[in-house]
Amino acid sequence: MAASVTVRELVHAYGTHRVVRGLGFTLEPGAIGCLLGPSGCGKTTVLRCIAGFEPVEEGEIILSGKVASRPGMQIPPELRGVGMVFQDYALFPHLSVAGNVAFGLKRLTEAAARSRTASMLELVGLVELADVYPHELSGGQQQRVALARALAPGPGLLLLDEPFSNLDVDLRERLSVEVRAILKSAGTTAILVTHDQHEAFALADEIGIMNDGRIEQWDTAYNLYHRPRTRFVADFIGQGVFVRGVADVHGRMRTELGELEGDSRSDVLLGAALDLLLRPDDILHDDASPWRAEVTAKAFRGAEFLYTLQLDSGTRVLSLVPSHHDHAIGERIGIRLAVDHVVAFPAES
Repeated sequence: MAASVTVRELVHAYGTHRVVRGLGFTLEPGAIGCLLGPSGCGKTTVLRCIAGFEPVEEGEIILSGKVASRPGMQIPPELRGVGMVFQDYALFPHLSVAGNVAFGLKRLTEAAARSRTASMLELVGLVELADVYPHELSGGQQQRVALARALAPGPGLLLLDEPFSNLDVDLRERLSVEVRAILKSAGTTAILVTHDQHEAFALADEIGIMNDGRIEQWDTAYNLYHRPRTRFVADFIGQGVFVRGVADVHGRMRTELGELEGDSRSDVLLGAALDLLLRPDDILHDDASPWRAEVTAKAFRGAEFLYTLQLDSGTRVLSLVPSHHDHAIGERIGIRLAVDHVVAFPAES
């Protein structure tokens, strides 16, 4: 049965160094969550605490309504109903694919173990490789064997620690979609740890952006991109730059690229200087626009160019433009704002 996960005010330290600082989130049964953040932010430590590999200094971890960890008490890892897929897969080289998948099924009868192994291999699309050994597999195939082995005992919760980090970019993106489909088919609750936002977006239902041992925002990928609650989240997710603006008495924001309707943030004062987040898709190429910008760099992306444009003030912004608009470095082009989600923060000096 899929587990629910509740983490409350979690604190963990190595000696005097606090790595996790009052972190909390909730995950419903069958949902896929992700801890996303830069290296050193504490995300793998949180995963190890949930698995039972690390004690907690403060707070508690509740799995399916039962306290699994709190200060001075923790249920052993093997009694938590938690599976784990490690960064290096940790497959047994002397066992075949089927032998690896069956490893955790010793409590079943031989016939039941064979049946469960077969169903797991079918789930991950490796039936024809049942008798092959790990060294004969590609990285993507090894990753799916590790996933099948972790799912075979029927854990209520599956933890995945940077599971695609050893794979090339194209394979990583494809497997992210495949693994999501496998987890949804199995109905398993899962938590992924990664520093790669494309993996997080492809795999997770909900994502927690971690910074310095805390979750700055726990939300859907859409809201993290379009409605970031903190400057760190706005800066970390996607691409974008901050452009200076001023809030006027009518609640609009005046910028060097025109006016925008303001937001309802209570900490934005009338007449205050603001930093407005502009994504590459917020700035459109428009030859009829009175606002011009100089092309200072360009990156061809097939269907689009990603242009770096310098405004008259010297501020540089990014713009995605269909690739049949091939402008030269140094050329001045017309641009205009098309911002559906206004994201602004009090200006930094």
